[in-house]
Amino acid sequence: MKRRTKRRRTGNSRLAVLACAAALWLWPAAVPARGGDQTALKTYALIAGTVFQESGLSLRGAEIQLVPDPQDAKALKLKKLQGISDSRGEFAFRVPAQPARYIVKVRRRGFTPQEKPVAVRGDERIDLVFRLEPVP
Repeated sequence: MKRRTKRRRTGNSRLAVLACAAALWLWPAAVPARGGDQTALKTYALIAGTVFQESGLSLRGAEIQLVPDPQDAKALKLKKLQGISDSRGEFAFRVPAQPARYIVKVRRRGFTPQEKPVAVRGDERIDLVFRLEPVP
């Protein structure tokens, strides 16, 4: 025979749990950034794209490099970024929202590599499409 125990449930305890959960969820937005000034939030530009095979199917696992253009004096201070396309062939990089030029290089074993120049002017999103052809 199962023994039943009585549990007391109060509305106040549920309300307290919900209040704590809401406070923890909102806490990162309420804490000021280091340095104390929240008005100086950094803006960025987004360089995003998709890599496809010649047939039009997305290409997963392509190596992406975002390299500052060597001919752009301002871009020499920027660092090179690397990534890999996801299962949908997509990639994205956050870069400073300042005028700069980059070169996006895409390669994958068995395909001919490609590269495209990109110019960032400010806080914007730049979308690229790469269609890689198989190596003959």
